Amino acid sequence: MRYAVLGTGEVGRTLGGKLVELGHEVTLGSRTEGSPAALEWARATGGRAGTFADAAAAAEVVVNAVGGRVALAALEAAGAEHLAGKVLIDVSNPLAVEDGGIRLDPVGSDSVGEQIQRALPHARVVKTLNTVNCQVMVDPARVPGAHNLFVCGADADAKAQVTALLGEFGWPAERVLDLGGIEASRAVEMWLPLWVSLMQRLGHPDFNLELRGAR
Repeated sequence: MRYAVLGTGEVGRTLGGKLVELGHEVTLGSRTEGSPAALEWARATGGRAGTFADAAAAAEVVVNAVGGRVALAALEAAGAEHLAGKVLIDVSNPLAVEDGGIRLDPVGSDSVGEQIQRALPHARVVKTLNTVNCQVMVDPARVPGAHNLFVCGADADAKAQVTALLGEFGWPAERVLDLGGIEASRAVEMWLPLWVSLMQRLGHPDFNLELRGAR
């Protein structure tokens, strides 16, 4: 498959590197042409570097790996015409850091996942992976046990395709829980403050949720 990963931060580089390792063609997209971070990643992995628009135009599947508060601007730069009809995987969180603390924007009555789907009605948006650290995203064995991921989105076929990709990353399909429509992005995005508190308490990011309940 041909993937575009939008974002040159740790999340984008990690996801892009794993996709290259799995044998996919990957272009790491950045805001400007010739991004040093994207070029360095391309040299190290054998992937390609380009602008957001370059990456999206060449891809069959697009991964939004920029921060949630700048996601709409990045996707606008990628071009709606390059995203229409494609699976768009949103792994972002609406994190804002203020006065040494964190908050979410939007929160409660909206989500980044919903904002993206409204802005790009012809894209097939699937929210996933935003509940774990980027290293756990691509190597779930870092956390022992049968811990879980979530997917949500309006398009059932797109969610099935994303679940298959998660399987390539090492997530068994039975551990991937479908929460329904894209509005469920609100719930998984609101997990972030608790995730940060747990990371501070544990002193590392290698943890995740394991759901248990009565049958």
